[in-house]
Amino acid sequence: MKKIAEITLLFWIMKICATTLGETAGDLLAQTMKVGYGTSSLILIGFFLVVLAGQLAVSRYIPALYWATILATSTAGTTISDYMDRTLGLGYATGSLILVSLLVAVLGLWWLREKSLSVTEIKTRAGEVFYWAAILVSNTLGTALGDFLADDSGLGFGGGALLIGSLLAVLVLAYYFTSISRVLLFWVAFVLTRPFGATFGDLLTKSTEKHGLGFGTQGSSLILFGLLVGLVLYETFRTKQPGSLTDARTSL
Repeated sequence: MKKIAEITLLFWIMKICATTLGETAGDLLAQTMKVGYGTSSLILIGFFLVVLAGQLAVSRYIPALYWATILATSTAGTTISDYMDRTLGLGYATGSLILVSLLVAVLGLWWLREKSLSVTEIKTRAGEVFYWAAILVSNTLGTALGDFLADDSGLGFGGGALLIGSLLAVLVLAYYFTSISRVLLFWVAFVLTRPFGATFGDLLTKSTEKHGLGFGTQGSSLILFGLLVGLVLYETFRTKQPGSLTDARTSL
C-alpha cells in the first residue's frame, strides 16, 4: 500500500508546517471566530473523517489528499486538546497524561494486530486505519504538550520551541549515530514535531506584549497555508518525475 509519504527531510518540513498551521487555524476557528472548542472540535472531526475517507479510498499516494488528512488531524487535535484542557478543566499536564496513555493503547493495539509499527510496512486497511488513529492522537497530544511548555513550565513560546527543537536535533543525531530502533525514533519525532509546531504557532500569533510576534491567527494561518500549498505542489511535481523515489521507502 504505497499511499504514505516518503520519510525524508521534506516530509518533516511539511509535517512541521502542517502542524503549525493546524495550531493557528484551530485557534482561528475556536478563539478568533468565537466558535468555541467543543463546536470547533465537532466541525474539524467531521472534516477529518471526510478527507480520511478519501485517503482510504485511493490506491496510491496523492500528496494533496495525504497532507490534507495530516492537516485535518492537526487542526482537530488542536481544538480537541484545548477542549479537554480548558473547557473540561483537566489542565495541560493531566490532558497530556491521558493522551499519552491513549497513544500507547493505539500503538499497542496496532502492534498486536499487525505485528509492526513501521509506517513503511503498512499492507492492510486495518494497519492504515491504525496509522491515522495514531497520528490524530499524537497531534492532539502534541498540542497539550506544547501548551504545557509554553504556559505551565515557564519557558514561554520561544523557550518551548527551543527545547523541542533541541530534542529533535538529538533525535537526528541518534538516527545517524546510534542503532536505536528507527520505528521508535520516528514516532518520538512525530509526537515532538507537534508541540514544536504548537509553540511556534503561538509564537507567531500572540501579541508582542505576550512575547509573540503579533501576526495573529489570520495572518499566521494565511502565511502557513501558502507555504504548505507551495510544498504540496512541489511534492506533487517531484513524485511525477521519471525516476522518482515515490515507490521507495526508508527502513523505518
